Amino acid sequence: MSTSRSETISPASSQRNFYAFLWHASLLAFAKNFMDVDTVLPAMLIESGGTSLHVGIMTAILLGGTRFAQLFFAPYISNQPYKKKFLLLGINFRILSIGALGGIIFFMQAGDANWVLWLIFFFISVFALGGSFANVSYMDIIGKSLLEEKRKSFFSARQVLSGAIVLVSAYVAKWVLASESYPVNYAYMFLSGGFFLLLASIGFWSIREEIASRFRIKGTFNFFSVMRREMKENKSLVHFLGFINTQGISVSFLPFVVLYGKDYLNAGSASTGDFLLYKVIGMVVVSLLVAAGAKKMRYNYMLYGNVVLSVLMAALTLLSKDLSSLYFVFLIGGVVFSLFNITMNGVLLEVSGKENRALYAGITGAGNILPVLFPLFGGWIIDQLGFTTFVGLFVFFSLLTVWFIYKIDCKK
Repeated sequence: MSTSRSETISPASSQRNFYAFLWHASLLAFAKNFMDVDTVLPAMLIESGGTSLHVGIMTAILLGGTRFAQLFFAPYISNQPYKKKFLLLGINFRILSIGALGGIIFFMQAGDANWVLWLIFFFISVFALGGSFANVSYMDIIGKSLLEEKRKSFFSARQVLSGAIVLVSAYVAKWVLASESYPVNYAYMFLSGGFFLLLASIGFWSIREEIASRFRIKGTFNFFSVMRREMKENKSLVHFLGFINTQGISVSFLPFVVLYGKDYLNAGSASTGDFLLYKVIGMVVVSLLVAAGAKKMRYNYMLYGNVVLSVLMAALTLLSKDLSSLYFVFLIGGVVFSLFNITMNGVLLEVSGKENRALYAGITGAGNILPVLFPLFGGWIIDQLGFTTFVGLFVFFSLLTVWFIYKIDCKK
């Protein structure tokens, strides 16, 4: 690894890192379907005896809690000039935890359901925290390891390449889910996911982190002081946090659609594979469209469009009377998920500076308060007030996103 202190990475290293990040993204795309947080994990939890409350807790941990935890990791990681080793540490925890989860499920017996639920939550929590720890480092490294003019091309290329691979992976995962009965099918899924995560980590090992980060904060209390100062000086950051808070709940909706399918429409393991496949098709379609117009398409168009699709996704869920109609919800959900990830990463890079990306990645965790609370209370709301009330609240917060998008006013 070079120890150059240049403020700009060399074109050769930028190109090397471009391919290293794509290697990781490609194999991660293949791995993710075997441990998909929107379909596979909630379905496994329900078949293991979990309730709507368990689904809510799991969704909060995986989709909101991971980013909220960045608030506590960022003070330490931000002070490190080079962050590659922390990135690898977080990734290794994810590999070990998902592999252990597969092993536990493989050897479980019929009478083990109660303690297995506890172990499921333990390993899911380790998996989520490992990802949170790695992501703080990832955003800083990717920001300084790619030339600025390459970033949008990278995010678009990542989506296209990942989309093609994830489509193949979805068919393989669907076959695994249908070929074996519970719990063996889920054990095979998670063990496979851990293996492909291990292969994906090779990309991170080959990254050249040439530029040292010079941003420093003195402890957790100083971090919150710096956070308040940044929010006061950078109003775009405040509006970005509002966007993360409101639109962020869109990626926590599909696990509850899985619950709806299993509770009301008798969906089984084979249906879980179909849910996953339709979600992936939606992701691939939008990735191709965004990549085709990467240089012309502004983030604002994608941000507003995603709000419309989120509301449509919620409405179609309530109108679904059979599994075939529910598949279209997952199709739209894939589009929403993909657009959210493209826009969130791109807008974060736009509102942050070169020296404070790790800090901003941590501050972004503050924007995940609602994505943590919404699924936590979502399970209770469904039990006590019904699915319609839950969907109504989801639509309300989705529409609230429009104001924050207007205030951010992305220029790219």
